[in-house]
Amino acid sequence: MFRLHIVPAHGDPFDQVLEGDSLIVGRSSAAELVLADRFLSRKHARLFQENGAWLVEDLGSRNGTLVNGTKIEAPTKLKENDELRLSGSVIMVRSRDKKDDRVVTSSVKHDTAQTVFRRASDLISRQSSDATAGLTTPEALRRQTDRLRLLNDIHRALGQSLELDELLEMILLRAFEQLEPEEGVIILKDGEGGYRKAARRSAPGVDTNYVFSETLITEVAEKGMAALVLDVETDSRFGNAQSILSSGIRSLVAAPFLDAEGSLGMIALNSRYHKRQFDEDDMELLVSLASVAALRIRNVALAEEAAERRRLEEELKLARQIQVALLPSKIPDVEGFELWGGNVPSRGVSGDYYKIEQREDGRQCVLVIADVSGKGIAASLLTASLEALAAGPIEVGQDPAEICTKVCRRLFQRTPPAKYATMILAILDRETGELRYTNAGHNPALVVHANGEHQELGPTGMPVGLLEEGNYTQKSVELGPGDLLVLYTDGITEAANPDDEEYGIERLAEVCKQNRDAGLDDLAAAIDQSLDDFVQGVPYADDRTFVLTRRLSS
Repeated sequence: MFRLHIVPAHGDPFDQVLEGDSLIVGRSSAAELVLADRFLSRKHARLFQENGAWLVEDLGSRNGTLVNGTKIEAPTKLKENDELRLSGSVIMVRSRDKKDDRVVTSSVKHDTAQTVFRRASDLISRQSSDATAGLTTPEALRRQTDRLRLLNDIHRALGQSLELDELLEMILLRAFEQLEPEEGVIILKDGEGGYRKAARRSAPGVDTNYVFSETLITEVAEKGMAALVLDVETDSRFGNAQSILSSGIRSLVAAPFLDAEGSLGMIALNSRYHKRQFDEDDMELLVSLASVAALRIRNVALAEEAAERRRLEEELKLARQIQVALLPSKIPDVEGFELWGGNVPSRGVSGDYYKIEQREDGRQCVLVIADVSGKGIAASLLTASLEALAAGPIEVGQDPAEICTKVCRRLFQRTPPAKYATMILAILDRETGELRYTNAGHNPALVVHANGEHQELGPTGMPVGLLEEGNYTQKSVELGPGDLLVLYTDGITEAANPDDEEYGIERLAEVCKQNRDAGLDDLAAAIDQSLDDFVQGVPYADDRTFVLTRRLSS
């Protein structure tokens, strides 16, 4: 049995056991393994069992499926350590024998004499009522006075203007001063449903590394319980936590960071049994400290998030200004032809790019449209790199296939493997109407003829930058009088309506046929209107770019 280690184009890597008889991989919700990769086909590839062996087959995807760097044309048998590349996503085939070292929550009942769990909100409520009741002895009065003085000191300390990291260090410092643990850790939610170790502190001379316990996180951070573990070794809940036991930790105390909006995470302190054993007073004190700290943590985190959002907005604004400067500021006048180009980003900055440029003293017109992997600032940077790499070969008069070959090699050498682009590069001869083109894994271009018929100009090679050496060919088609060439990105054809149905190339072709005699401005407006009518208000998930070219009648 195999285990798959999956590195998607976007998001964190994860593992999945390969079981059952078949596994369809794609970006559609109908696939069994859904990957966040917009260059992936909706149902891209299938892994299946046959005669006791696992095989992989491509399901007619646009960009193909590669096994160990080779594009497969037929079902291919898989073996351990094979690497599958599906657009920008990588799947590595591993043996399932490797053991999982994570701590697993045990459902076995624990010894209540050794472990105490209390609902933190109940402890906070009880402490509030104890402040004015039940102080019948000098000792009780002194203890409550000391607690209030401590919490007041903590309030003042945490009220300083601190960044989040500084605030967390301050919280641990105060906890160490009062409870004298050997090690402490603060674990916060990471915004994606998981948890991260946000801060850690050790007593002098203690060299340990706090081990995440899923048991403790579940009980404290998830359920809002305060925890006191008198002896980890005798608590069956930690029976599987060999990494904790081997570190020598015996006594634990933990409390959640609770505020009106819920839990932010938790603080946990630990000690060797022979050094320090925590008690219920320690647990109650830690709950009080965590309660005071929770509001400050949320406020500081929100302030930092707002500042980061403002910074990103400024960066997006600047990136968009730079990117707009790369797009044609003016469409050239080409005798005998009408041209139009436009770009609408979905996220402020675009992963799409187009170029319309004359060369050879105006005898030729170069048409380029490209769609790079990713979105946002990273995509805009890759777009700028693509434009720079293509500019020189275009200027010196090279043919489309030769330009794509050079761009592919240089882009691969300068960017991570997951960064690549689809593109169409075409050279239009002004005098003859001949169009020589290379389609590097891009959506098929449309040629709508004057008589209403149309043809698609499909891929003649893989996306640029996907591999170091791309194998590109070029083809040619003649644009006759009245013929229309439509270059576009998949933000057009993959726009979805509320039923998750895609707009598709057929609808695009039909709109172009119906408006083939209209001015290109009017044609572009008709396409936009058709798209808006189709999506019915569903936000566009991707950038939308067009390059339109029509040969004028003599």
